[in-house]
Amino acid sequence: MTDLRLTGDAERDVDAVETWLSASDPGGVVLATSGSSGAPKQVVLRRDAVLASAAASAARVGGVGRWVLALPSSYVAGFNVVVRSLVAGHRPAVLGDGPLADVVTPGGFLSVVPTQLHRWLAAPAQRTALAELHTVLVGGGPVDPSLKARAAEAGVRLVATYGSAETCGGCVYDGLPLDGVGLVLAADGRIRIAGPTLFDGYLDDESATRAALVDGWFLTSDAGRLDQDGRLSVLGRVDDMVVSGGVNVPAAAVASRLREHPAVTAAEVVGLPDPEWGNRVVAVLSLHERAETLSLDEARDWVTERHPRAWAPRDLVVVPSLPMLTNGKVDRLAVRDLAGGVTR
Repeated sequence: MTDLRLTGDAERDVDAVETWLSASDPGGVVLATSGSSGAPKQVVLRRDAVLASAAASAARVGGVGRWVLALPSSYVAGFNVVVRSLVAGHRPAVLGDGPLADVVTPGGFLSVVPTQLHRWLAAPAQRTALAELHTVLVGGGPVDPSLKARAAEAGVRLVATYGSAETCGGCVYDGLPLDGVGLVLAADGRIRIAGPTLFDGYLDDESATRAALVDGWFLTSDAGRLDQDGRLSVLGRVDDMVVSGGVNVPAAAVASRLREHPAVTAAEVVGLPDPEWGNRVVAVLSLHERAETLSLDEARDWVTERHPRAWAPRDLVVVPSLPMLTNGKVDRLAVRDLAGGVTR
């Protein structure tokens, strides 16, 4: 058995996945993690896990059909699009460099990252195309209430997903696990996931596999909170907690609040070493074209309206756009470099 490895060439990958799905005794598929916070790992997924993911997704959204491939086919989200479309009997429509409206099939499906959705909702023709789809899945990053509201206003059926390559992509939809997926929180709030969509392990890395797969559960790097109905809120990466002046500051929550500011298009928050505070909270953000500027005091006041004053950023870096990885996620290592360039 030979493991399936994808190239990122969409049409070639679709052909390869189609062959893999119909093979009598296939190996696994090897997919890289995003590497947004460190070196990528090579995740091995069995075909049974991939098919279980596709079936659970279809059951939750209530339909199958043709998918638009608007994400890299060699990462788990794009790979899932290819699988779901082929399993439904349709070759996916590859977006390429053209407009979304040219490849959308009414009643079809789409998977995107928040940045793509933000841009398309701002363009009338693309916004209309989004509304023609059965469901739009959005994952790979936080989905803020303002983005959800804009999608709803445009008539887009939006489903926010949470997952990773290790869980065969999104396995929690709008905060609720897919059928068959187990979801619990560890004592420290870390999200743990079980079920038929889990990976077999990291390729040639037994120690990392043992650390991540414990008693049949995948121990994620994310902290979460469950409400009374069992709905998950992802608070951010465990290592994104910034201890500043003795106060635990959840960087993801601060970034989420900044993204709600009417002048802000994107924002990330990191902690940097500081001789006085231990770590200082630094915000890196981009602004709408119509916004002239956003001062540090304005940003701090905006955060403080919702959160403790100690959470407010102590430095602010405004950039034309946030650095992105090829899979559409924010490159957090590059963001940290930008934050480190603050002149104090």
